[in-house]
Amino acid sequence: MPTKNIVHVAVAVIQNNSGEYLIAKRPQETHQGGLWEFPGGKVENNESVLDALKREVLEEVGLTFKETEPIIQIHHNYADKAVFLDVFRVKGITGDAFGKEGQNVCWISEGEFSLYQFPAANLPIIKALQLPDKYMITGEFTDETDLLTRIDAALTSGIRLIQFRAHHLSESMYFDFAKKIHRVCESYHAKLILNTSLSKYRKNQAHTYSHGLHFTSKEIKQYNPDEFKPEGLISTSIHNKKEAMVAGEKSVDFAVLSPVNITISHPESIPLGWDKFEQLTKEAFIPVYALGGMNITDLSIAKKNGAQGIAAIAAFWNKI
Repeated sequence: MPTKNIVHVAVAVIQNNSGEYLIAKRPQETHQGGLWEFPGGKVENNESVLDALKREVLEEVGLTFKETEPIIQIHHNYADKAVFLDVFRVKGITGDAFGKEGQNVCWISEGEFSLYQFPAANLPIIKALQLPDKYMITGEFTDETDLLTRIDAALTSGIRLIQFRAHHLSESMYFDFAKKIHRVCESYHAKLILNTSLSKYRKNQAHTYSHGLHFTSKEIKQYNPDEFKPEGLISTSIHNKKEAMVAGEKSVDFAVLSPVNITISHPESIPLGWDKFEQLTKEAFIPVYALGGMNITDLSIAKKNGAQGIAAIAAFWNKI
């Protein structure tokens, strides 16, 4: 949680009916002046985060809203100050957005984020907005046909982020299958994350036919983002506070936190439960997916507890 020497900021992610996002340009004379940001502002003393959010959105862009959904919490140290961002998606918008304080505002699509310069603290927000809320991890399959059939069925149902996990395969077969999965994913504009070692990923030039690499909680400790930062996404598994903090320090793009519920595959594991999940997600400062005993019915409660969404094997893999 923020301390007294950290500026606590409530941030609103606002979308219109066309799916565009509202951003505003900071006045040149302010901190991070001239850069674009999501509407929001400082939480005043004795003011709740949601009250601050309502006040700032109304004061800055003339809008009111009925509902909120937590997206992410971000701690960032600038050279001259530290900020703690509480970021919410707001729903039930009323009014026409305009810069009430004289600032420029505009609506942009997801694909236009790269055309605007944002403060560094806003970048994890953009990352979260570009990730889907359902993340499928591949399960058991009998052969190549079965594998690709299940992949296609998942993509047809709307899955847009897949982790290819198949440790029983030989190295050559794993990467051969990865190439074929990637071709299917490309046709659906979906992202493929490979679950393999960094050395094998580099050896097989897997960045040319995937969208990122997944590290275990042990592997991520040895990862040096200054030495190797692939063009795609970096994800990791986390299970406790220490691992959540490591993921944030390593500039990981997103993580999966488990086990939230009791699982069939690991019945001996003690589940975190949603209260503990929410607490650990706040420690990571990156998008986090809930994993472990997840079903599609858990998506809503996961988001209410700060999750990017849910990750699952059985709930998505067996739907053919």
